[in-house]
Amino acid sequence: MLAGMSFSRLSDPRFAPTGRALTRDQERGVFGQVMGLVALTLGTTALGAYVGRNLSGGTGFLFLLIMFGCVIGLQAAAARGHEQLAIGLLLGLGLTLGIFLGPVLAVYAKADPSAVYQSAGATGAFVAALGSYGYATRRDLSAWARPLFLALLALWLFVLVGIFVTIPGSHLIWAIGGLAVFGGFTVLDFNRLRRTSMAGSVPIAASIFLDIFNVFLFFLTLFGGGGQRR
Repeated sequence: MLAGMSFSRLSDPRFAPTGRALTRDQERGVFGQVMGLVALTLGTTALGAYVGRNLSGGTGFLFLLIMFGCVIGLQAAAARGHEQLAIGLLLGLGLTLGIFLGPVLAVYAKADPSAVYQSAGATGAFVAALGSYGYATRRDLSAWARPLFLALLALWLFVLVGIFVTIPGSHLIWAIGGLAVFGGFTVLDFNRLRRTSMAGSVPIAASIFLDIFNVFLFFLTLFGGGGQRR
């Protein structure tokens, strides 16, 4: 089930590096660095999905473990100032995530390719709109972190309840709720980006990458019928 693979938030947004106010040129430099890293990571994810499209479930689990290792290593490397290592682990995260989800994405692509294209387009528009708002506002939205984290926990509680109780339209509730939560995280992370120094570019790029990928999965759930077309 695709919903179960939306492992979601792997780092608490409250612990993002924020420093003193940046100049406009510094803001632009950090923005370019972060978005470049996000684009590269999305590219490795697409490559991984292609490479892993025919993998078995057992092999995919191995890449799941590697993926979590990349996240932990990325945070540790960034905290110690090892930027090149952190970037390598970020790209490794994208690659292993793509390999892990490759078989599922291949099923969707085979059953209804239009659902994949529509999800990609909707994700681009969704993230661009909310990210622009988060980056443009001068308000510090750090207070959003705790409510969004609690909302994410509630979303996962809904998933657990759905295992034991049949809920009509559960995939729609899951997808719409997920888009609401990760829409909020997208606004928050782009708002954090405005206040992040170059030293924090890799962790914030990882957060934005995870936002984008989760939004894509939720749109795929909507456009693909929650896997029901399979």
